[in-house]
Amino acid sequence: MSKFLIIPQLKNIDESLELAEEYGFGFEFNDFFYPDVLDSKERVKEIAAEYRSHKLPSLLTCHGDFFDVLVFSGDKLIRNISEMRIRQSIEAALEVGAESVIFHTNHNPFFIAESYVSNWLDCNINFWSGILAEYPQVNIYIENMCDSSPDMLAALAEKLSSFSNFGVCFDYAHASVFGSDIESWVTALAPYVKHMHINDNDLKSDLHLAVGDGKIDWNRFREHYFRYFTNATVLIETSSLENQRRSAEFLSNRGII
Repeated sequence: MSKFLIIPQLKNIDESLELAEEYGFGFEFNDFFYPDVLDSKERVKEIAAEYRSHKLPSLLTCHGDFFDVLVFSGDKLIRNISEMRIRQSIEAALEVGAESVIFHTNHNPFFIAESYVSNWLDCNINFWSGILAEYPQVNIYIENMCDSSPDMLAALAEKLSSFSNFGVCFDYAHASVFGSDIESWVTALAPYVKHMHINDNDLKSDLHLAVGDGKIDWNRFREHYFRYFTNATVLIETSSLENQRRSAEFLSNRGII
């Protein structure tokens, strides 16, 4: 079975299922990270039920809410809301049958004061330790977003690595845009990576292009993937069916999938 996934489109679910069947892809649901959706339990159940009415792939993951989610905020009210959104995201994932949920680091890469970094790390260790223990049936993957280096995520991963349901979601495209040399990202995060996001861009902006339509070096990615990440699941993180198919063809032609 392929360890690659696509984002399903509920309005075009038959086409999403057809592409998934053709390549053996799983699904990563992007329907449940919107606060307006999470605020309605009825809407969450409705979306989940509509998906479950179809024969879904066996590999299912779900992206959690990331808008303004700051579990390390100095404002107690913001921390409380962030925790609520994270719990809502996990419950939505369980409702639709997903085995893993992805959240973001969400720190500001321009804040480099030792006190800021230390607070971010301590708060995240404490918060996610509790969540991981409370939801042992769900994998929790933390994804690099605008991180300028892998250091903070690697430090968090090292502290949470004792939890079997924790892992890093390594967004290769984000690292290519916001980070330093991709090699440093790969070597720092490889021991903790259980999930990946890939798409293409111009190395300047996070464009979510079809794989092969931008400037990311996919020959280099191929080397990294087969050396470090073959046990990880990988989302082709581009939304349109056309871009998903072109990405699949590009990766297939290069022997990656």
